[in-house]
Amino acid sequence: MSDKTQKPIRDRMTGNPNRNEPGGGDKKNRYNSLLVPILIAMAVLSIYIVNNGKDPIELEWKQLSEMLVNKEIEKIVVVNQSFAEITIKKQLLDDPKYKEVLNRGMSQFARTGPHYSYKFANAERFEDDILEVQEQAGLEKGEVIRPKGEFRQDLFKDILSWIFPIIILVVIWLIIFRRMSGAGGAGGPGNIFNVGKSRAKIFDKDTSVKVDFKDVAGLEEAKIEVMEIVEFLKKPQKYTELGGKIPKGALLVGPPGTGKTLLAKAVAGEANVPFFSMSGSDFVEMFVGVGASRVRDLFKQAKEKSPCIIFIDEIDAIGRARGKNPNMGANDERENTLNQLLTEMDGFASNSGVIILAATNRADILDRALMRAGRFDRQIHVELPDMKERVEIFKVHLQPLKLQKGLNTEFLAKQTPGFSGADIANVCNEAALIAARQDKKFVQKQDFLDAIDRIIGGLEKKNKIITQQEKRTIAYHEAGHATVSWMLEHASPLLKVTIIPRGKALGAAWYLPEERQITTREQLLDEMASALGGRASEELTFGRVSTGALNDLEKVTKQAYAMVSFFGLSKRIGNKSFFDSSGQSEYSFTKPYSEKTAEIIDDEVSQIIDEQYERSKTILKKYKKGLEELAELLLEKEVIFSEDLERIFGERRFDPDEIPMVEKLMENDTKKATKIRKSPVKKKKHEGGE
Repeated sequence: MSDKTQKPIRDRMTGNPNRNEPGGGDKKNRYNSLLVPILIAMAVLSIYIVNNGKDPIELEWKQLSEMLVNKEIEKIVVVNQSFAEITIKKQLLDDPKYKEVLNRGMSQFARTGPHYSYKFANAERFEDDILEVQEQAGLEKGEVIRPKGEFRQDLFKDILSWIFPIIILVVIWLIIFRRMSGAGGAGGPGNIFNVGKSRAKIFDKDTSVKVDFKDVAGLEEAKIEVMEIVEFLKKPQKYTELGGKIPKGALLVGPPGTGKTLLAKAVAGEANVPFFSMSGSDFVEMFVGVGASRVRDLFKQAKEKSPCIIFIDEIDAIGRARGKNPNMGANDERENTLNQLLTEMDGFASNSGVIILAATNRADILDRALMRAGRFDRQIHVELPDMKERVEIFKVHLQPLKLQKGLNTEFLAKQTPGFSGADIANVCNEAALIAARQDKKFVQKQDFLDAIDRIIGGLEKKNKIITQQEKRTIAYHEAGHATVSWMLEHASPLLKVTIIPRGKALGAAWYLPEERQITTREQLLDEMASALGGRASEELTFGRVSTGALNDLEKVTKQAYAMVSFFGLSKRIGNKSFFDSSGQSEYSFTKPYSEKTAEIIDDEVSQIIDEQYERSKTILKKYKKGLEELAELLLEKEVIFSEDLERIFGERRFDPDEIPMVEKLMENDTKKATKIRKSPVKKKKHEGGE
C-alpha cells in the first residue's frame, strides 16, 4: 500500500485532521516535546560557562614556593581539606607576569580571585610546608601567610546528582512506553495511555485497494462463499425478508500460501463497507489486559461503522484451545484475549451488521467455543490448487512478464503438482530473474524449468568438492531410484535425474506424481520400494551402503508407520487408526495403545520396510545391465532425462511378476494374524487378564 493510501487511515484513527500535514498537530507536538530538553541543556551550559570563567589556574609546588618567597600572595584558603585556592595581591595583577590570569575570558572575576589552585594529598602537611618555605626565606612574623580552612558546599552539583538519575529514568520510561504503544497506533505515537486501543487498519470507500476477485485465480468455491458475505452486507433485506439471519463469521482454513489473505484483500477491494484488518499477534502484548482491551476497542469501532467486516489474520495466535497451552499456563493473557473475543462475537451485546473473517492454517488447535455455530458459522476450506486452478494462477502471474511466444501454461501447471499459489508466484518471479541474469530479452520455457528445480532442490553447487568415488556412489544411488521407479506400475513417472549437488542434497531425481485424492496399499508399497532403490543399488554394486539414503529412509519409515497405525493397512493391527485429527493429544505423554500393540506396530513396520528393500534388490538384479549403463551415463552427462531411460530400458512396462509380490505380502499378513489369534500362548495370556 502506498503512503497516500495509508495517510487518511491514520487520520481517521487518531481523529486529528492535520496530523500529517506540515505545521499540523504532529509537528507541533514534536516541537513541544523538544522545548523542555533544549531549555534544560541551555541552563546547564550557561552555568558551566559562568563557572568555567571563575575556575582558577592550577599551580605546581615550585611556582607556589616562588610566590610565597616573593610576597605576592594575599591569602591561601584550604577548601574542604582537598585543595587550596591562592589569591594574588590586587596591585600585582597588572604585572605582565599575571597576564594569563586577566585573559581567561571573564576578567570581572579575575581581579576578585581566587586566581590559582593547588591540589595536595594531606592538608596538615601542606600547611607545614607553607610555613617552612616562608621561614627559610626569612620573612618577618607579620609577613607570613597562614592557610585558612573553609568548608564549601556545591549546591549545583548536589542538586544535579539527585535530579540527573531521575531524569534518565524518566527518559528511559518514556522511550519504552512510546515503543510499546507504537508509532501509528490508534491514539497517536508514543501515547502510553492508548496502548489498549485497537491497531486495526481501516479500509473503506475513501481508501483505494487494488485487489479484487479478478486477481484471485482458482479457488472458485471459496470465492463464491466470500462473495456471498459481501452480498450479505450490500443487500441484507434480500436474505432477512424470509426470516434468515446474516452469518456472523467465516473462517478461512487451508495450507500456507493458498491465498487466504489474498481472498480477504479481495473482499476489501470489492466491498463498499469499512474493512478492519488486524493480525492475531497484534492483540498480544506484554501488559496484562491489553489484548482484551484491544478486542473491545476493535468491536466498538466496528459497531460505530456498521455494516462492516473485521478480518483477523492468523487467528491461532490468540485462538488456541484453552488449557492446551504448551507453556503450561505460563501466558494467561492469550486466554483472557480469547475470552473477550468470544464474548464480543456472541455475547449479550448485539453485533448486527458486523461480519468477522479470520484465516488460519492450524484450525485443529483452535478452541471449540470459537468454532461453534453463532461465532464462525462457516468454514471455508482453501486447499492446494489442482491442475486446472494452477493454469489460471499461472495466467495471473505471467501477465507482467515478457514471455517467449508459444509458452504453454498447461505444461507449466503439469510440472508443478502440489505447488500453492504463493509457490507459483515464486516460480514466475525466479524464472524472470534467471532470464535477466542470462541477459535474455524474453522469459523462456527453460527458465521456468530451472526456476522449478531451484525452488524444489535448491541452488546448484557445481564447484562443490566431491571425490571420484563419492561421485560414483551418488550416480549408482540415483540410478537405482530411477530403475526401480521405471519398472513399478504405481511409482511416480520420472522426469530427470542429476548428480549435481543442490542445496544439501548430493544428487536428486525429479518425478511427476499423480494427483490423486486417495492412495491404495499397492501404490504406497511401490513408492517405498522406489525410495529404497538407491540404497539397494549401493549394496548390490559396491557391497556396502552409505549415509546418503537418510532422506529416503526417513520418508519410508514415516510411510510405513502411517500405513500401520493411521490407515489400517496392516492385517495384524486390523481396521484401527491411532491418528488424532483434533490435535488435542499433541502434548500428551500417553499413547492410545498398549505396549503389546506398540511392539506389533514396530514389528510390522520393520517387516514392510525389509520386504520392500528386498523387492528393490530383486528388480535391480534383474535389470543390472541397464542399471550400470544408466549410472555410467549419469557420470558422463551428470543430468539425464526420461528419454534416456526409455532408450536403455525401452518403453515403460510393468513386470507381471511384481503384482503377485504385493498380493503375497497381503497373504503373509493374513496368515500371521490368523496364527496369532490361534496361538495357545496368546490365548492363555488373554485369559490371565492381560
